[in-house]
Amino acid sequence: MLTIGNFDGVHRGHQALLAHVTARAQAAGRPSAVMTFEPHPREFFAHERRPTRLTSLREKLELFQAASVDRVYVCRFNARFAALGAQAFIDELLVRGLAVEHVIIGDDFRFGRGREGDFERLRAAGELYGFSVATMGTVVMDGERASSSAVREALEQGDLARAERLLGRPYAISGRVEHGLKLGRELGFPTANIQLKNRALPLAGVFAVTVTGGGLSGAPGAASVGVRPTLADGLRPTCEVHVLDRNIDLYGRHVSVRFCHKLRDEARYDGLDALRDAIAKDVADTRHWFAEHS
Repeated sequence: MLTIGNFDGVHRGHQALLAHVTARAQAAGRPSAVMTFEPHPREFFAHERRPTRLTSLREKLELFQAASVDRVYVCRFNARFAALGAQAFIDELLVRGLAVEHVIIGDDFRFGRGREGDFERLRAAGELYGFSVATMGTVVMDGERASSSAVREALEQGDLARAERLLGRPYAISGRVEHGLKLGRELGFPTANIQLKNRALPLAGVFAVTVTGGGLSGAPGAASVGVRPTLADGLRPTCEVHVLDRNIDLYGRHVSVRFCHKLRDEARYDGLDALRDAIAKDVADTRHWFAEHS
């Protein structure tokens, strides 16, 4: 039992599709499987104009595991793969590669060079090769279609409640803690710098968050996400987290940061003293928010 897609964010629509696949597979005594692509095809084609990604590959795989998916096939999306026509996609990957028996796709799924393949193309191939094909309709939450673009828009607007409604969980990122400039420590607020590599996050600003991993479990903190405009222009995006009331060495540890509430947008300050005062206020506001929402 196979489903195919990008699954960026693994939102409620994706979750419904995965639940359908795993239930059908279990009933038939077959493994459930997902085929996905790395990088996201829009990242490959758009380059500098690529959309922000909701989930890294590691995060996506963890969400698949949580959904009880048995197997995941990650296809490297490169120039050769992009040139693969719809019929070659079916012949090489689905028939010869996986010998599929049943495929379930979302109603907006397209495949092959130029997105030429669709449900009808897949259904006709199934009749020829002996596999069945089904489609699943849109999942609507409070009148809004659950989609990766809707989640991305909610996060860009700082609407964490809307993002959580579409995701079915609070938005979170994970990564390894790396060494940074150590400026937070100099200012009296040491931070854990989450490794983003070349990934740009779909949200920016200062947030009340919780941190899990590296010996922490839901520890409250204040996170700054963005490009640190006070320090310089053109810096790569970072996610820096000050964990409240904890002195713990997280370097090299893999942690998850859950975003609970947006405090403010990112801002530029005139010097480090002004930046220190702003961070102190952010920490105080974070304490206040957690005290009200404990």
